[in-house]
Amino acid sequence: MKRAIVLLAVVLVLFGTMLPSPAWAGGSWRGGYHSGHGGWWWPGAIIGGLALGAVAIVTAPFWALSAPPAYSPPVAYVPPVAYAPPPAYSVPPAYAPPPYQQAPTYAPPPASAVQREVVYSNGRYVLYGDGVRQPWQWVWVPSAPPPPPPHP
Repeated sequence: MKRAIVLLAVVLVLFGTMLPSPAWAGGSWRGGYHSGHGGWWWPGAIIGGLALGAVAIVTAPFWALSAPPAYSPPVAYVPPVAYAPPPAYSVPPAYAPPPYQQAPTYAPPPASAVQREVVYSNGRYVLYGDGVRQPWQWVWVPSAPPPPPPHP
């Protein structure tokens, strides 16, 4: 029986708050809602809120609805524990800068295995850039025209 009441309350919440009727909005969906008073959405919110409150009351355990117990102080007063003082620590060592070290030298990176030139009979494409600091760019370089024929 309790499940039926909860299910009914959930259905009322869904239909009361999430699916308001277009008739409550002042007419049709097109012009009625924005034509003056802002629509009648609040009845759905009130009905949904009442249904949600009913669900909360029906499903709440009885101990949650009862008054909280009155506070009673402890029977005997226990004084706080006295702790020993913290141990004495030695003075931290003085900071000394590290000895000077020369920065290591690294070998230059090996040549990339990327083909940088594609040759055709009338010219070639050359690839510029490294793809990191400078973007890749293919440039067409036409070949030199053939020499003119010799004069007879």
